[in-house]
Amino acid sequence: MDIERNLIRYLGTGAFTPELIASAAGSYVVTESGRRVLDFTSGQMSAILGHSHPDVVATVRDQVGRLDHLFSGMLSRPVLELAERLAASLPDPLEKVQLLTTGAESNEAALRLAKLVTGGHEVVSFAGSWHGMTGAAAGATYSAGRKGYGPVAPGNFAIPTPNAYRPDVVTADGELDWPRQLDLAFAMVDAQSTGNLAACLVEPILSSGGIIEPPPGYLAALQRKCRERGMLLVLDEAQTGLCRTGTWYAFERDGVVPDILTLSKTLGAGLPLAAVVTSAEIEAAAHDRGFLFLTTHTSDPLVAAVGTTVLDVLERDALDVRATELGGRLRDGLHRLAEQHEVIGDVRGRGLLVGLELVVDRVTKEGSDVLGAAVTRRCLELGLHMNVVQLPGMAGVFRIAPPLTASGEEVDEGLAILDQALRDAVKAVL
Repeated sequence: MDIERNLIRYLGTGAFTPELIASAAGSYVVTESGRRVLDFTSGQMSAILGHSHPDVVATVRDQVGRLDHLFSGMLSRPVLELAERLAASLPDPLEKVQLLTTGAESNEAALRLAKLVTGGHEVVSFAGSWHGMTGAAAGATYSAGRKGYGPVAPGNFAIPTPNAYRPDVVTADGELDWPRQLDLAFAMVDAQSTGNLAACLVEPILSSGGIIEPPPGYLAALQRKCRERGMLLVLDEAQTGLCRTGTWYAFERDGVVPDILTLSKTLGAGLPLAAVVTSAEIEAAAHDRGFLFLTTHTSDPLVAAVGTTVLDVLERDALDVRATELGGRLRDGLHRLAEQHEVIGDVRGRGLLVGLELVVDRVTKEGSDVLGAAVTRRCLELGLHMNVVQLPGMAGVFRIAPPLTASGEEVDEGLAILDQALRDAVKAVL
């Protein structure tokens, strides 16, 4: 079968995985040829409970036979229950919830809220950001997809990503001087702003940007910059939310509470569910101004029921603790590999969201897209799906995110396959 014959190729310069997937269960996907492939990307970084989790399957089977979809102005018990559960899982004053379908949609809604409430329209995001491919979300996305599509809305500003492994503004010791970097960044924002700053939209850990975690204290300082300018801080926890980083929400480590929080991928554990969460004060101000944002599948009961099941499983099985323990095992294994493979330049991340950066020289930190692509191919041949950042100049950075339900043995299996793939790829490429 010619897999590309009738499909629009939508992966930029990337290619489709060459084998068709027939089924999936737990930490594995199974090809049509019967080959089992260990999934270290949790699908599209979403299936935090693994594939075909029995609780999710049971909820879908039950709910789809009773109530699956409604007019967006109609409400159902699953929607109210999920909104209540989400609010209870978050610190005050986050208590108002809207349920949507994708991360891009939740970021669109968040930005519309921020613009309406502040009266501004300008948005600040990291230069390595990925927030979605729809209008305002794409305007705040800088890691890919900006060239060739015409102008984005005016008032979108990028600030440098605080990358400790590749620092741009440094201290006398050569370490990242993030306070100075942040000051310089907002000096540039202020110089370009027309006085209409509305929001700063960032990921607590940049994913497509290369698993870059801002240093402790950074998010609090960023929030102060927002407060000084009357902006709202919007945190996009599409990939970091709901236990993946070892806490229920990644922002908990930094002691900040965003004005608006967006959730998506992990909330549906692989099904299309997203949420935007804000305070009663912001919601009331937006409502008074006639806030309008809905899609065909806003407040759909089927996926809302799944969302509550996801929260049930996370809580019942203490998967925040599991992510911390299993993530430690994964990072320890990667550090052991780094002792054997000179091409491993950096291991980073938190919980079960881990980054692995390959270099051809540890001193110069010169990367290699060719090497990253070769390791990716060899891993797949050996039975491991690894997700490399599909961007020019960054294809040596792997995003490793196994399901939170993975076993220690499966993590060890993945590390063993990666070890062999590195040996084979280095011989073939370098």
